[in-house]
Amino acid sequence: MKKRLFTPLKEEEIKELQVGDIVYLSGDVYTARDKAHNRIIEYTITDAEEDIPIEKGAVLYHCGPLVRKNSTGGGEIIAAGPTTSSRMEATTPQVIETLRIRGIIGKGGMGIATREALQKYGCVYFAIPGGAAVLAAIRIKAVKAVYWADLGMAEAVWHLLVEDFGPLVLGIDAHGNSLYEEINEEATRKVLASTTNPN
Repeated sequence: MKKRLFTPLKEEEIKELQVGDIVYLSGDVYTARDKAHNRIIEYTITDAEEDIPIEKGAVLYHCGPLVRKNSTGGGEIIAAGPTTSSRMEATTPQVIETLRIRGIIGKGGMGIATREALQKYGCVYFAIPGGAAVLAAIRIKAVKAVYWADLGMAEAVWHLLVEDFGPLVLGIDAHGNSLYEEINEEATRKVLASTTNPN
């Protein structure tokens, strides 16, 4: 089912989503990769959570954008393809708990610990196709701010305004269901069936 959602995402909206839903997202999104996740954890451990520039209940995008300065001195996103989300698996459950984020956008899915955190705190995982970095950038209407620029262009936190960002496929819902697991199970069944009954 196709849905259009607007940030901030509401808990009831999150809980209505099911794996396989197609979503187009509008509103505020924050990029965050490995180093940003590590810094969030560091700030959490040192009781400096108020210095984390990401709003509670936000949507994170696993992305290291290519940014070009424009004539007004701001930034223009040239390419915004997803980063492989499993790179952030070790830190994502803590980030979800700390920021109570409502959505994560990435590619490739995430592990059991993240799936459990999504279910516990009411968050979902959206998959965006890899290889479409320029098309994703077209849906970014503005750069609202950049934080932690000392981490470098790809690792900084970019606060973006997006419009009809997608198509996003709901890969993991807030009830513990995973499209990736369903596909793996179906593939395993087919392989086993073909080996036990070659005709």
